[in-house]
Amino acid sequence: MIASTLSAIVIITLASGLALALVQARRWRAGRAADVDLIAGLKALPRRYLVDVHDVVERKPFNSRFHALTAGGFLASLALIPLLAIPALRHWTVWGLLSLALAAMLAGSLMVGWRRRVEKPAELSKGRFSRLPFALLAYATAFLVVALDQTAGGVLPWPLSLALVLVGAWGCAELVLGVWKGPLKHAVHGALHLIAHPRPERFHDGLGRDTALRVLNLETNGKLGAERPLDFDWNRLLGFDACVQCGRCETACPAYAAGLPLNPKKLIQDLVTGLEDGADDSSYAGNNHPGRPLGLAHGSPGQPVIGPMIHPDTLWACTTCRACVQECPMMIEHVDAVIDLRRFQTLELGATPGKAAGVLEELKATDNPGGQPLSRRLDWAVDLSLPILADQGRCDVLLWLGDGAFDLRTQRSLRALVLLLRRAGIDFAVLGPEELDCGDVARRLGDEATFQDLARRNVSTLRRYAFSRIVTADPHALHTLRHEYKPFGLDVPVIHHTAFLLDLLQAGKLTVTAANGTSVTYHDPCYLGRYNGEIDAPRALLDAIGVERVEMERSGLRSSCCGGGGGAPLTDVAGKRRIPDVRMDHARATGAATVAVACPNCALMLEGVVGSRPQVAEIAELVLAATESPK
Repeated sequence: MIASTLSAIVIITLASGLALALVQARRWRAGRAADVDLIAGLKALPRRYLVDVHDVVERKPFNSRFHALTAGGFLASLALIPLLAIPALRHWTVWGLLSLALAAMLAGSLMVGWRRRVEKPAELSKGRFSRLPFALLAYATAFLVVALDQTAGGVLPWPLSLALVLVGAWGCAELVLGVWKGPLKHAVHGALHLIAHPRPERFHDGLGRDTALRVLNLETNGKLGAERPLDFDWNRLLGFDACVQCGRCETACPAYAAGLPLNPKKLIQDLVTGLEDGADDSSYAGNNHPGRPLGLAHGSPGQPVIGPMIHPDTLWACTTCRACVQECPMMIEHVDAVIDLRRFQTLELGATPGKAAGVLEELKATDNPGGQPLSRRLDWAVDLSLPILADQGRCDVLLWLGDGAFDLRTQRSLRALVLLLRRAGIDFAVLGPEELDCGDVARRLGDEATFQDLARRNVSTLRRYAFSRIVTADPHALHTLRHEYKPFGLDVPVIHHTAFLLDLLQAGKLTVTAANGTSVTYHDPCYLGRYNGEIDAPRALLDAIGVERVEMERSGLRSSCCGGGGGAPLTDVAGKRRIPDVRMDHARATGAATVAVACPNCALMLEGVVGSRPQVAEIAELVLAATESPK
C-alpha cells in the first residue's frame, strides 16, 4: 500500500509537471523562429550538462558538492520511485538503492539549508526561493525514512508511514510543480535551454568559444532588433526562463559593483516577467537595478520592453564585457539580449543616449568616431616614416592601428610597438588613410547599419593587398576583424600584439637586456580574455621581461572590466562610482607598483583614475624598455 501510494504520488506529480512544460512551451514558441538542430542538441545534452555546466558550478566547490548530491539524489529517486508501481520490483534492493539516493539528497539538502539560512549570500533571491531548503528536506527526509523502513521489512505503523509519504509529497510537488515559478526550474528549463541553445559552438562539443554578434538582416520587412519580448527568438525566450536567480552574474557585473542602474539578474527576470500578460515585478525578491525602486516595472509579451519594463539607463549601462555570461551556470546570453534591444532603440527609434548619438553621426560622416580626417591617422608617426601598404602592395604583417592612433596616450604605446617591430626586423606596413574604424563601437551601440558599411569597405580594401597576418594592439579591433568580419569575407589570421611580441622573444628576434624587476599586476581586457580566450600570452610576455607579477583577485577569464567597452563611456549613465575606480581598487589591493594593460581603452580608463594609485603602463612600453640596447 505504501509503495503504491508513494509511486502514484510521484508519477502524478511528474505528469502534472510535464503538462505545465507543454503550456510553458507555447509562450516560448510565440517568439521569432530560430534555426535549431534539436537532434544534435539532445545528443550533446549530457556533455553540456555534466561538463560545461559543471565547469561553471565548480568555481564554487561547496555549491558544486551540494548540487551534485541534491540533484543527483533527487533525479535518481524520481527514476526509482515509479518502479515501485510494479509489485515484482518492490524488493529490498530497490528500496535500498532508493535509500542511498535519498541519503545523498538529504546531505545536499542540509548544505543548501546552511547556505540559504546561515550564510545568506546577498546575491541570492529570497521570496519563494526561501522555501527551497524546506521542500528538499521534506522530500528527502520523509521518503528516506519510508524507504529505510521498507528495506527493513516495514515495521512503522501504517498511519505514520502514510503521514511521512504525504509530507514527502508536499516536497515533491513544491520541487516539481513549483519548477515554473522558482526552485529547481533550471532542472527542466535549463536542460531544454542547453538543447536549443542559440550559441551551440560555445560548448566543448562545438568550437569551445563563440562570442561574435550575429549579423542582422537589414533588408527584413520586420522591425530591426527587439522591441517586445516576442521579438526575441523563441530559444532566447527559453534561455531567459532558464535563469534560477543564483546571482552569479550580479556579483560579476562591473556596472552593478559601481552602482550603475544595471543588475544582469534583474534584467533577465524583467524579460521573463514581460512574457506574462499584465505582469509586474512586485513578486521579485532579489536585488533590483541600483537606484531603481521595485514595483514600477510592468509589461506584456506584446508591449515594449524599454520604458515600461526596463529603464533606458539600465540598457545603456552595460559595457558588454560578458562577465555575466562567463559566470552563468545555465549559459544564458545576457549580452546578446542587450544588443538586440539596443538595435531597436538605435535603428528604429534613434534613441541612442548621451554623447553616443553624436559619435555615431561623426562615424557616419568621417569613418572614425572622433571626426578626425583619415589623412591625419599617421601624424603622430611622421618621424617614423611608417611603410604604407598601398605604396608597396604587399607585406608580411599588416599593423592595424585602430582609432587610438588619434589619441595622445595610445600613440605612445603604438610608437613602442612600431619600434619593437623594427628592432625585430619584421616586414610590416600600415593602411594609413585607407584604414577605417573597424565598427566595434557602432555595433555595440546597436548601429548595425554603420557597422556593416564599415565592415564591407574595410574588407574590400584588405582584399586588394597581399599580407600573411594582421597584428593589432586593440582587442576590440582584434575581435571584430578576427570574428565579426568573417561573414563579410575576411578570413586571415589576426593576432594580438602581446602574442606576437611573445613569439618574437621566444624566437630570439627580441632580447631582454634590462630585466624589469618591478612589481606588476596585469589587467585582462574583456575583449582579449573573455571574448578571445587570450590570457596566457600577456602573462608569459611579462614573465619573459623579468617583472614580479602579482595577480588581482579578479583576473583571467573572470577579470573585472575597466568600463571602456560597449560604448559605455559615451552613454553618460551615472552610478555611485566609476567602473575604472572600482577596478583600480582591485589593483591597489595587490600592492603592485604598476598596472600593465594590453588595450588602449583600458589604458585610457585606468589612467583617468585620480588619487594615489599604481602607474599604468601598456605592455609594449614595458617590453621596449626591457629590450633596449645597453648603453
